[in-house]
Parts: sequence; structure tokens; C-alpha cells
Amino acid sequence: MTDLHKVDWSKIPPPPDDGGARHLQGMRLPAVALPATDGRMMDLAAVGGRSVVYAYPMTGRPGVALPEGWDMIPGARGCTPQACAFRDHFAELKRRGVDHVFGLSTQETADQREAAVRLHLPFPLLSDAQLQLTEAVRLPTFTAAGLRLLQRLTMIVEAGCVAHVLYPVFPPDQSAQAVIDWLAANVQRP
Repeated sequence: MTDLHKVDWSKIPPPPDDGGARHLQGMRLPAVALPATDGRMMDLAAVGGRSVVYAYPMTGRPGVALPEGWDMIPGARGCTPQACAFRDHFAELKRRGVDHVFGLSTQETADQREAAVRLHLPFPLLSDAQLQLTEAVRLPTFTAAGLRLLQRLTMIVEAGCVAHVLYPVFPPDQSAQAVIDWLAANVQRP
């Protein structure tokens, strides 16, 4: 079996910067409650402090094939390495003043819960399966196998307002480090 954490990113097409997330910076998030893998309903607009919200297309399930041609869709591959990077850098993000980390996708909560348990994530994944937040803030999406999926991006949210957006995100396994680097350059440690 292939190690999902080791990817030769030179063989995967990077996503283009199509400007699809430019409008998010400075936006106040709307009140939209999303189911989380820890059983709570989370409204990102009402979460206090500093949050990191990384949006990703979908995590695969062991034994279930990904959509045909998945690796060649720019930006699709890498959800597991990205989630594991946020898991592995969780303590450093906390030291850098991040109060909350959330993963966000349009997958159903049951699929997300399987991934959160299997990957031992110390933070919840949020389901926008009804596309409420996606449509309210016009998150960039793409379609694969008839599914509307989020393009990979990371938002740093300060008390419900988007302070910074990283988009496009590539390679995904460097996403958490990119957040740490931005925080180091732009935010004083608490």
C-alpha cells in the first residue's frame, strides 16, 4: 500500500491562483452553524480568539476509491498529508497564539469523523455538506465525480473576521508550516 503521507509533489499539478479567494480577506464570516466531528455545532462567526480554518476537498477512506483522475485534478491530492501536518504542528500553532484549528470540507460528518479518528486529529473537522458557508462566502469549489468540493485554502480568522487567506495551497503538506511562517512574521506571540 502506498504511504499517503509521502507524495512526490513534482508529479502532481499545482492549483493555479485564479483569484477565487481574494474577496475573503477582511470579510466578517456570516452566522452559519456547521456540524463538527466532536458532536458540536460550530459557528465560525461566533468563535472567539484566533482560529485557523483549512478548507480541503475530501479525505479518502481506506478501501474506497477516490474519483477517477483525482491526482491530476490541480489541488485535489493531499488532504491526508495536510490534515496530518496540522496535527503534527498543532502544539506550535497553539504556542503561536492560535486558539482553534478546524478542517472544513463538503463531506458528510460521518466520513469526516472516520478520518478524524483514523488520523488522530486533535481538532474537529467541520462539514459544509449543505454548502451553506460555501455559498454564503463564495468559497472556491470544483466538481469531481458529481461532487461539489472545496478548493484548498487556509483562513486565519480573528474573532469571526478573516485576517488572512493562504490560496492556493500547494503542496498541502506544507500548509501548517505556511500558517506558522505567516504568524511568525505578522503576529506577536501572546
